[in-house]
Amino acid sequence: VLTSGLAVSPGAAVGRVVLSADDAVAQASTGDVILVTTETSPDDLHGIIAACGLLTSRGGLVSHAAIVARGMGKPAVCGAAAIEVDVEGGVLRVGDVTVRAGAVISIDGTTGDVVVGAVPVTVATEPPELDVLLGWADELRQLEVRANADTPQDAARARAAGAGGIGLCRTEHQFLGDRLPLIRRVILADGSASNAAALAELHAVQVADFTGILEAMDGLPVTIRLLDPPLHEFLPDVGELAVADAAGELDDDRRAMLQLARQWAEHNPMLGIRGVRLGLLRPDIYRTQVRALAEAAAARLEAGGDPRVEVMIPLVSISAELADVLADVREVFDEVSAASGISIPWLAGTMIETPRAALVANELAELAQFISFGTNDLTQMTYGLSRDDVESALMPTYELRGILDADPFATVDTIGVGELMRLAIESARETRPDVEVGVCGEHGGDPDSIAFFARLGIDYVSCSPARIRTARLAAAHAALGEQVTDASR
Repeated sequence: VLTSGLAVSPGAAVGRVVLSADDAVAQASTGDVILVTTETSPDDLHGIIAACGLLTSRGGLVSHAAIVARGMGKPAVCGAAAIEVDVEGGVLRVGDVTVRAGAVISIDGTTGDVVVGAVPVTVATEPPELDVLLGWADELRQLEVRANADTPQDAARARAAGAGGIGLCRTEHQFLGDRLPLIRRVILADGSASNAAALAELHAVQVADFTGILEAMDGLPVTIRLLDPPLHEFLPDVGELAVADAAGELDDDRRAMLQLARQWAEHNPMLGIRGVRLGLLRPDIYRTQVRALAEAAAARLEAGGDPRVEVMIPLVSISAELADVLADVREVFDEVSAASGISIPWLAGTMIETPRAALVANELAELAQFISFGTNDLTQMTYGLSRDDVESALMPTYELRGILDADPFATVDTIGVGELMRLAIESARETRPDVEVGVCGEHGGDPDSIAFFARLGIDYVSCSPARIRTARLAAAHAALGEQVTDASR
């Protein structure tokens, strides 16, 4: 073992080291490659797709690399802090050991181990007994298990694994890879003509996205989260563009991109202009997404389908934010229904990601028919920890010294975060007794967290497709535990 990191996406991969996304694409046709980088961004999607595995020196369980890898079902190890990636030198270093690009390494996304050389890999097969076992689990469990899925392909894979719907569709993931230029045009557009053209193109691709997802999940709930991350995540790096500008290497288009990247740059982007705040500042983007979703649902209804649409507004902390955005959503659905002559059913909901949202859940429930806990952000904001910065640097020390029993980003903190969840559920159900309550953070696939969620009275958990079977079994264990407890009483 050369080093270890965080096991963020299960499975094993063996391949040649490549140090950039472009190299991954260029070399994947000649054999398996593992993309090794400091961290990934939306610009790297093509390389992640081409690679058989992913290894980063920074980032945690909910970093960009980890979430994308889990969604694709690719093995990944993140936060391997001992690794120094030297792109210019074409090597990676761990202490005195140097591994050149092109050398073979093996990664284990279940243990976090990184090994120099090829380790024999066995391809897993599913025995028929597994389906029998999971059938028993489904008869017992009370928690519904949904999937975090962003594409029609993800949705189909999740349904095959037994998902009861989609609890989180991250629409921002639909703008990665070859669609980055499109979302950049949407952000950059300032004149009415250019803005209308960019939004029209965005609308067209989103109609196709949503139609495919609704078809794959026909008859099951599909929760679409409107655009959540800060817009600068879709833009090139300010520093790189500034260097190129100083060298006189930028054309007019890239110079405009530099100005835009500077405009949207934030000191603390996770607490900046994202989620509902972005929807209020750029309502044209949210309205375009909603119109595409409404038209996709109308088309599915006209084709005899059964779309179950749920619209989720992220990062709400103030009920007035939710009211403002939902008024736009409702107006767009009404317009599409009137134009198509089809009544489109849909549910309105929000995410509970901030401590304030948890404390005013009763107010949010007046507007929302469902609430879903984004436990990744809720944990981060409750602890005041930057999740991408502390998991590999701080958490091992905290666990070793007994300060924490477990990484709260892996297994939910039942005392602090859990108490906020309990308060939110109680107050929301006082306002709206039939409010549906879910969990769509990565804790939704963790067995220990699932047991706690079952005790809280959560209606459903949502997790990556690779963890659905685990979640189904864990939900059955939770139900059996409650039966044993009741019997002992």
